[in-house]
Amino acid sequence: MPIRPLALLATILSALLLVAVAACGDDDGEETTPTAAPTGTTTESTTAAATDGPSDSITVYSGRSETLVQPVIDQFEEATGIEVNVRYGDTAEMAATILEEGGNSPADVFFAQDGGALGALASEGLLTPLPDDILNLVDTPYRSHDGFWVGISGRARVVAYNTEELTEADLPGSILDFTDPQWDGRIGWAPTNGSLQAFVTALRILDGDDAARAWLEGIQANNPSVYEGNTQVVEGVANGEVDVGFVNHYYLYRFLEEQGESFPARNYYTEAGDPGSLINIAGASILESSGNKAAAEEFIRYMLSTEGQQYFADETFEYPLIDGVETHPDLVPLAQIQPPDIDLSDLEDLEGTLDLMREAGVLP
Repeated sequence: MPIRPLALLATILSALLLVAVAACGDDDGEETTPTAAPTGTTTESTTAAATDGPSDSITVYSGRSETLVQPVIDQFEEATGIEVNVRYGDTAEMAATILEEGGNSPADVFFAQDGGALGALASEGLLTPLPDDILNLVDTPYRSHDGFWVGISGRARVVAYNTEELTEADLPGSILDFTDPQWDGRIGWAPTNGSLQAFVTALRILDGDDAARAWLEGIQANNPSVYEGNTQVVEGVANGEVDVGFVNHYYLYRFLEEQGESFPARNYYTEAGDPGSLINIAGASILESSGNKAAAEEFIRYMLSTEGQQYFADETFEYPLIDGVETHPDLVPLAQIQPPDIDLSDLEDLEGTLDLMREAGVLP
């Protein structure tokens, strides 16, 4: 069931603002530390350039947290001499800001947490097509079919499970099967989390609203434990509060790095083509109104360079999206996951997903 781009800017703006409020446990927001720039403020990097001085500057609106991406932005500045002024905030909030600013936006680059926000901006004509040499670095599923955005890193949906209670053989092949009453009281999830909402949007696209509503109602009937975000879900799984949790793949590896292999949780990937095997992206685009498109292109090229991609593989445990970069050795290779066939730009209908989740009693 394809979901068409929203027709009116006001509708998109309303949808994204609703998500900004609802998704308080959003993926990258979980990782923001007290020292990170407050949402909606501007942080200018002060890293010295490798050249005599910055030859240019760009402004980046980032829906990814400062703790995650500022180090690789610093690397870019050192490598190119281009100064980067970064405004950090929730992805939905940043997208809504760009929609409100329109052609007067000071942003050159939008660095978003997911394809839906990028698709919403593209549908309103606010993005400029990227050159082929950038687009062709990334496989077709992880870039805009119209050329308006490109994925920077991959993020797989998984089922985290408690290894003291379950093995992979105990888990169903499809995420849809967790509505079975045998999972009553055993599931953890974070309904206000942006990545879970993106998954529900994908389920609507793949199987229709009725099927998505039935899944939400079935999970709700199984009395799931509700958590603030993915980090808390994985903690709940490991602590034995629940047996399984619906999260993004990389949260587990942060715990394993801190606590070692004895940490009693692991990731499970549902079967090939299953909605539960969705791979979303963090991606970047250039605004049509950018006054420095050449430097903005250099920014995206660097994020897709070997150095930039290795940063995401090593430091954030995400999937690199170009050839020749080593994935973290503990990750299931991206080629083996076989996600459902979906255009990630179509994840833009967030308002419809929130409405559906409210109807199913998942959100207030």
